[in-house]
Amino acid sequence: MGILIVDDSPDQQLLLKTILNKAGHEDLVIADSAAAAYDHLGIDQPQQNEPARPIDLILMDFLMPGIDGVAATQRIKGLEHLRDIPVIVVTAKTALGDLQAAFAAGAMDFITKPVNSVELLARVNSALMLKKEMDCRKTREMELRRSNTELQQALREVKVLKGLVPICASCKKIRNDQGFWQQLEEYIQQHSEAEFSHGLCTPCIKKHYPGVYPD
Repeated sequence: MGILIVDDSPDQQLLLKTILNKAGHEDLVIADSAAAAYDHLGIDQPQQNEPARPIDLILMDFLMPGIDGVAATQRIKGLEHLRDIPVIVVTAKTALGDLQAAFAAGAMDFITKPVNSVELLARVNSALMLKKEMDCRKTREMELRRSNTELQQALREVKVLKGLVPICASCKKIRNDQGFWQQLEEYIQQHSEAEFSHGLCTPCIKKHYPGVYPD
C-alpha cells in the first residue's frame, strides 16, 4: 500500500523511509513540500483527478515553509476523491491547540518528534488497516449499487412483451405459456403495466348500432 511522506527535512525523510522500509513498506513517495504533495496527488491539475501512484496513507509534517501541514491536510480532505486517505501529522508541537487544529483539518492521528519507530509502525499499520477496510466497504457499496441498478432494470423489463405471441386470427385470443387461450386484454394486463378502458370504436358502433350514425 502506498505511503506519501510530506516533509521538508531530508534527514526526517530518510528516517521515516528507513523505518518503513525495514518493516516491509516499500511503496513510498517523498514530497518535500505541500506543493509537491499536491502535484503528486493531482491537485490543481485539471487533467489529473487521481494520484500518479495510488496513495493509502499520508505522513504530513506539521511545520513546513509556505503551506503548513494543517492547511495542506485541510485542502486534501476537502476533495472528495482524496477524502478517504488517512493523514497522520508528524510534529514536534504537542500543544493542545496545535493538535486540535490538526484534527479539525481532518488528520486521523499524530506522531511526535523525535519519531519512535515502534510508535510510527503501530500508527501506520493501524491507519493502513482502516484504509483497507474503507476500500473494501466502498467496493461492496459499488457492487450493491450496481446490482440494485441491474435488478431495477430487470424489473422494468420483466413485464415487457417480447418474442412470438400466438394469437387467434379469428377471435384474437392469445395462447398463454400454459397452452390455454386467453382474452387479449387479460393476457396483456398480466404481462405489462397496461390497463384497459373499454369502449366502442366508430366502425363497431355503426355495425352493432346502425341507428346511431345515419349513413
